[in-house]
Amino acid sequence: MTNNAHTSKALVVGGGIAGTVAALALQRAGLAPEVFEAYGAAADGVGAFLTLAVNGLAALEAVGIDRTQLGGFDTPRMAIRLGDGRLLAEFATAPPLPSGAVTRTIKRADLYGALRAEAERRAIPVAYGKRLIDAHRTQAGTVVARFADGSVAEGDLLVGADGIHSRVRTLIDPGAPAAAYVGLLNTGGYARGAAVPGEVGTMQMIFGKRCFFGYMPHPNGEVWWFANPARAHAPTAAELAAVTSEHWRAELVDLFAADASPPADLIRATDEIFAGWATYDMPVVPRWHDGRMIIIGDAAHAASPSSGQGASMAIEDAVVLARCLRDAPEIDRAFAAYEELRRERVERIVAQGRRNGDGKTPGRLGRVVRDLALRVVFRRMHRKTGGADPMAWIHQHRVAL
Repeated sequence: MTNNAHTSKALVVGGGIAGTVAALALQRAGLAPEVFEAYGAAADGVGAFLTLAVNGLAALEAVGIDRTQLGGFDTPRMAIRLGDGRLLAEFATAPPLPSGAVTRTIKRADLYGALRAEAERRAIPVAYGKRLIDAHRTQAGTVVARFADGSVAEGDLLVGADGIHSRVRTLIDPGAPAAAYVGLLNTGGYARGAAVPGEVGTMQMIFGKRCFFGYMPHPNGEVWWFANPARAHAPTAAELAAVTSEHWRAELVDLFAADASPPADLIRATDEIFAGWATYDMPVVPRWHDGRMIIIGDAAHAASPSSGQGASMAIEDAVVLARCLRDAPEIDRAFAAYEELRRERVERIVAQGRRNGDGKTPGRLGRVVRDLALRVVFRRMHRKTGGADPMAWIHQHRVAL
């Protein structure tokens, strides 16, 4: 804060995308961040791949990270099809940034690794195996965090970047809503030796008869793909861990048996299919902060993967929070300014992601109606946008530090 006599120390709970970018941004804004990650460093590889839209890449540039540090490949176009192969729409997802950056698809482990390496280069402390149990404000106005291993840490503020099952969220508001399962699982893989329609750089999204599927041809000849099989109830972590790659292969090939290629071909051409995971979004969280603690990223507003914005929103959050803390004279006023800048946007994106996800699980009776509705919706969208990015209101948003 501009009038503080000392450098404010920020405890960042969660060392994923939101937490690590928050630490980088906070340091740039003149604070002293320290990151506390519940898992070990070896957990960086959890997850498969994700897409960073240009709004997320622009926010990374604001904290000094260039796309060339991230790995992955450019995917600036999207094509949307029905399961019979019929093209509904094709468009560029957003104009390039002044740096030339366009939407990019990246392995989650590579993104984590790049962010962590940058934090280490900037000498930001990162402690592993630190699962938050409790936090409280002292009479002096600081925050003391207590971890499961018995250790404690004290700072001027605490940033909860601890994901959809956030402990910080419930410390701020014991009545806060929990994340809501959206009825879909995620799995996928990297196919090799499979020829597929579509150019490198175009994300192919398919509303299959029984399951949603997406794939992206990689410049090296691989094809990165994902599928969203529906489940009425969220499986437990143990239940998902028990599903073998071969079981996934058999189930997915069956789900896409009535669709045009290439989903089933890509599934067969994949050596190892990802362990599945359930997908969630957040109902509206009434309280994001109290006097010294605040939540960002999925802890505050998890969006269904159907939005394509989970990582980008978390990165935007980190930059905006750092700017507000730099510019406001007091922490509570910085938190209020942050919420005013972010709440309307992120809640609109969460709602958009939920609508997108609803089209993936229409049920047997709803498929015909869904496919007819999709044709009408995309025809009208094309007339309205002239073939431009229909999500421009999301992608063209920019934050700065």
